[in-house]
Amino acid sequence: MPAPRVLPVNGVGPEDVVVDEQGRVVTGVEDGRILRLSDDGRRIDQIADTGGRPLGIELLGDGRLLVCDAKAGLLAVDPEGGSVEPLVSGLAAGRPLHLCNNAAVARDGTVFFTDSTQRFGLEHFMGDLLEHGGTGRLLRRDVSGEVTELLDGLQFANGVALAADESYVAVAETGSYQIRRVWLDSGESDVLIDNLPGIPDNLSTGEDGLIWVALVTPRSPVLDRAAQYPVLRKATWALPQAVLNKLEVRTTWVVAVDDTGRIVRDLQTSAPGYHMVTGVRQHNGRLYLGSLREHGIAVIDL
Repeated sequence: MPAPRVLPVNGVGPEDVVVDEQGRVVTGVEDGRILRLSDDGRRIDQIADTGGRPLGIELLGDGRLLVCDAKAGLLAVDPEGGSVEPLVSGLAAGRPLHLCNNAAVARDGTVFFTDSTQRFGLEHFMGDLLEHGGTGRLLRRDVSGEVTELLDGLQFANGVALAADESYVAVAETGSYQIRRVWLDSGESDVLIDNLPGIPDNLSTGEDGLIWVALVTPRSPVLDRAAQYPVLRKATWALPQAVLNKLEVRTTWVVAVDDTGRIVRDLQTSAPGYHMVTGVRQHNGRLYLGSLREHGIAVIDL
C-alpha cells in the first residue's frame, strides 16, 4: 500500500471518520469537538462540541450526525446548528451505557451500537483487554427509541457494520481478535471471522459491499500469552503506560472482509507519518482513516 496522504486537524485523536453528502470529511477529536474538513483538507470548521469524547460517527439519514461518545452516550448532532441531542444515555437495556463506542445506521433509521465494557472508561481500555472479563454489548435502538440488547458477554465490543443487504449486523470483539454477527431475521449469532492478524477496532460497510476493518496494530505475542494466565494479565496491567505503548507496532493497516468471512483486501504500510488506525471509511475510490493517537486523517487512493 502506498504511504497515505494526511489531512491535518487542529486536535488530537480523530478516532473515526465519515464523509457527508457534499464530500466533506467529518470527525471527532479528544477534547469533544466535532470537525468538518473540506475535501482537500484546507478548511476545517468546528460544527459542534459534545462535551465528552466522540468516537464512532455516522450519517443519521435526516441530515444529522450520529455520534458515539465514550462519556455522553449515543448522540444526534446537527451539523448546521451545532445542537446535541442525547438518544441513549444513562441506562441502556437495563444497564448503564458505560462506554459507547461505534454504530451503524440501517435504512429505516434503526441504530446498532456498542457498549464496549461495563468495567473501564476509555482512558483505561487496556485494563478491559487484559482483564478479559467479557462485559461488552451490542445494542439496537429502534426508531421508536426502544433499546434492546442483541449480544452480551463480548470481549471489548467495538466496531459495528451492517451487511450491504442488511441481513446481519457485524460487531468487532477487540479482545478476541474476531468479528461476530447477528442475523436480523432470526436473532441467531455466529462468528464471521476469527483469529484476525491484528487488533480490530471500528468497522464500516464499503461501497463495494465489503466490511472494512481498522487494525490498530499487529497482535502482540506478549498480550496473547498474558490473556491465557490471570497472573500474567495482572502483571502486564501493572506495567507503565510507556512500556505498554512499546508493544504497539507502528503501522497503517486495514483489511476488507466478504460475507463468507474471507479477507479479500489487505492494505498495510509502515510509513512513519501515520499509525494506530481506529477508523476506516470507503468513499469515491478512496479510504479515509482515523486514529486515536494522530493529529490528522489519512487518505489512500484505491
